[in-house]
Amino acid sequence: MTPRNPPSVALVGPGAIGTTVAASLHEAGRTPVICGRSALERLVLRHDDGEIVVPGPVVTDPRAIKDKVDLVFVAVKATQVASTAPWIAALCNARSIICVLQNGVEQKPAFAPYASGAAVLPSVVWFPAQRESDASVWLRASPRITLPDVPESHRVVSALGGTRCSVEVAEDFVTLAWRKLMQNAVAGLMVLTGRRAGMFSRSDITALSLAYLRECLEVARAEGAKLDDDVPHAIVDGFHRAPPDLGTSILADRQGNRPLEWDCRNGVVQRYGRAHGIPTPISDLVVPLLAAASDGPG
Repeated sequence: MTPRNPPSVALVGPGAIGTTVAASLHEAGRTPVICGRSALERLVLRHDDGEIVVPGPVVTDPRAIKDKVDLVFVAVKATQVASTAPWIAALCNARSIICVLQNGVEQKPAFAPYASGAAVLPSVVWFPAQRESDASVWLRASPRITLPDVPESHRVVSALGGTRCSVEVAEDFVTLAWRKLMQNAVAGLMVLTGRRAGMFSRSDITALSLAYLRECLEVARAEGAKLDDDVPHAIVDGFHRAPPDLGTSILADRQGNRPLEWDCRNGVVQRYGRAHGIPTPISDLVVPLLAAASDGPG
């Protein structure tokens, strides 16, 4: 159902996730203000039925922003949070809402110092979208966003209502956020092998993944997530069913020699495990390797 008076919207970070959201809004006649580092002339989202072209150019200077907006989607990597401060200051006031489309379970504290009085709304993003060599984005499944059951979520529901990007509001957001984090954490093993989802078909990788996910599960439960014992198997089974060439954003960043989101996806398990007195032997191996792959030296 199309909302009668959708909120004014801006998007910061037109990468794979940001392009998907911008294209979904544009397709519904609600093109957002698009802000980023590169003055792209257009954004292109490819999907099973064709493509959506969002006209540009992308705004690259926060000083060019003249009006505040009701809702800002922020879709930058966790390694780029501080860079959003000028955009948030230009786009937001105390009545604005910042919806963070980012990995991890620490979105609210990460953005709180830069929020300019706006409310920060975390989310869980459930769709595989990947940047292609021609700068287009390939959306490989129906896009879906989960939000906590709080009043701020209604504005996102209104903005995306009737678009190809569905929105659900969850009473137990903590559980869903930690389940997604577990999926992201084990996907980090792709960085250490340089391989895509097909690697999970190996019995040794399956065994390692299950052991790692059980470690993550114990930490997630200590943080209040209500997850069953079968969740590790369900996550690994999902990788078994995935196309063998399916990648992940952290693998793409490694192949592009860019900083990795290792802390918000993997380091958080180690940090919270230590806080709760939970041993994390696999994290103690995986995290330093991912950190070194991201930050060097060497």
